[in-house]
Amino acid sequence: QVNVVESGGGLVQPGGSLRLSCAASGSIQKLYEMGWYRQTPGNQRDMVATITPGGTIRYDDPVKGRFTISMDKAVNTVYLQMNNLKTEDTAVYYCTADLIEYGLGARNDYWGQGTQVTVSS
Repeated sequence: QVNVVESGGGLVQPGGSLRLSCAASGSIQKLYEMGWYRQTPGNQRDMVATITPGGTIRYDDPVKGRFTISMDKAVNTVYLQMNNLKTEDTAVYYCTADLIEYGLGARNDYWGQGTQVTVSS
């Protein structure tokens, strides 16, 4: 069994900062990538940033220069440092882990439960 657990959401004023954390744990045979997506009501879930254990990073254009993703490979944990937050960053942020679970032999995406980020004055 694999668990993906996020933490760190909350309410912040425009221009402020938040740091999200996400840990993947359990029967992980091989981890390929972890990342953050976000979703607002009535809209699809969109990629924010992703990172591989080898250090390959992708960012969605609206967050480039403001958000930084990083990974602690030793504990399968990914972080998202969000600076200069804007009201349009308000969303539920979901963590995902792309991995192979022991005994399954297939690569799958595992998702966390989501954490609310609200940017408002």
